[in-house]
Amino acid sequence: MPDAIPITVFTGFLGAGKTSVILSLLPKLPPGYKAVLLKNEFGDLEVDSKLANESSLAGVSEILNGCMCCVLVGQMQTALLEIRDKYRPDRILIECSGSAFPATLAFQIREIERQTGSDLKLDSIVTVIDAENFIGYEDQSPTARMQASYTDIILINKWEHVSERQLDEVIDHLNTLNDTTPKIKCQGRNGVDPALIFGLQTQLFIKSLSTSGETDVMHHDEVETVTLYSGKELEHKILIKALQALSKESIWRVKGFVRLRKEDSEASTIHILNWAFGRYELSAVRSENGSQYLGEGEVVRLTVMGERGEVARAARGLAEEIGASVGG
Repeated sequence: MPDAIPITVFTGFLGAGKTSVILSLLPKLPPGYKAVLLKNEFGDLEVDSKLANESSLAGVSEILNGCMCCVLVGQMQTALLEIRDKYRPDRILIECSGSAFPATLAFQIREIERQTGSDLKLDSIVTVIDAENFIGYEDQSPTARMQASYTDIILINKWEHVSERQLDEVIDHLNTLNDTTPKIKCQGRNGVDPALIFGLQTQLFIKSLSTSGETDVMHHDEVETVTLYSGKELEHKILIKALQALSKESIWRVKGFVRLRKEDSEASTIHILNWAFGRYELSAVRSENGSQYLGEGEVVRLTVMGERGEVARAARGLAEEIGASVGG
């Protein structure tokens, strides 16, 4: 039998930087190494997949409109088997939605291991922590605490945005949740050495779900999403002003596609927007790929994610600022 395809699972709360960490690993892989990304996200926008498609990944697959550790159970197995048959990669990377409970995902993969023999194998669970915001969202999110508790490695991201004292406080919180798991600081855009997180051969979740004592763990439905649409082109400064008005206490992520017009110019360019906890990135896309990002007549398509009960109001305010309509 051929060697099993190792699976590395990345968990972490919304906006922690999972996609950035994954993409930073790729240039460090050996020439010809085939890695395929399976991504799960809230809403119906394949935002991070579009970014990933411009990387050196051998393939990208995305499961949308829910979390594959609960409402989309079963879709992960189908997707993994399709990836195995289509690409036969050296490694599969799974990027979970921000509210995914790692134990449930791991048990699904363990079951796939049993069903497929030596074809697929869970290698490690990696949790990405946003040092700037972890203490805040850890207080609100039981899932964030679970992600930091059930993992092989904790990657501390965005630590350069906090003081040494604040970083010590974050590490103290993490040690309270999990004092045995290694904690590694990501080195900015350089991310982390793949040798530190690949080849761990995790021993987590070896027992079956029925005998593990985890059967009473419920997925916490903590995140609400609202999508905005518009056919009106935006100026860069209007979009940024609208984003700056959002509260990072209740709105955790805004992502999507927007065609931006430069001030005093008729020229416009499609950008991918990633906004998380008050910080944003706008990535211009190649002009030949423009038709892949927005539907006919659309120039804005954004998904707003945050605390249940707060997102709808915030989305309406953002829509008014940028002249968009509110969808579901």
